[in-house]
Amino acid sequence: MGIEFNRIITLLRKERGITQKQAAQDLGISQAQLSHYEKGIRECGLAFVVQVADYYDVSCDYLLGRSAERSGQTISVEELPEGNSATGGSVYRGSVLPTMYKKLIENSLDILYDKLQESKDKQLVVGVSNYLMLAVYKMFRQMYEASPKNVSGMFRVGSARWSSSADAAMNMAEGDLAAALTGEDGNRDSLEPATLSLSTDRLAQDYPRHATSLFNLVKNAEESMRGLKKSE
Repeated sequence: MGIEFNRIITLLRKERGITQKQAAQDLGISQAQLSHYEKGIRECGLAFVVQVADYYDVSCDYLLGRSAERSGQTISVEELPEGNSATGGSVYRGSVLPTMYKKLIENSLDILYDKLQESKDKQLVVGVSNYLMLAVYKMFRQMYEASPKNVSGMFRVGSARWSSSADAAMNMAEGDLAAALTGEDGNRDSLEPATLSLSTDRLAQDYPRHATSLFNLVKNAEESMRGLKKSE
């Protein structure tokens, strides 16, 4: 079934707050068998996948890692890049995965910048934007530097110091953002308290088409953070 199935059934059980023993009993198998499934030691049959999907009220596509949505929803044709996109209208050489992640981030950024627009706080907008631009710069530069055939003339900051310099600049941007949010510099008069009202219910109501992307982005990010914690 692959590593995604093992991870997801473990995550679903833990999110529901039930023990492995209880889940195994509810699913009609032994705890040892469920433990083997969760660890990827054994593979289950398709009938068990359907049974687990019903048990946790999710789709089989979600269990198998084919969809980031528990309902199994995927990106529709209308959401794919247009013909004038950087990829010339292709779906990234036959794979929809980059498109899905791109839309996940794009939709989340739409919400973020809409809230920034509401804030009318220039320092806040600049702080967030500088941080995000630096993050994109770092990812692009790492890809660029990976090939020795790429000439270094595209960048003004040399190879020896760009990574540390980018990290330092990102830390500064985080500091500026924190100062803008707390009013440390004494210029937070324009920031309305309602701008920071970010409950899940409110976000889903205000952004019915985009909130799901944001929620999934949060989930994926926190899964990454939990993975780092486990490896320490």
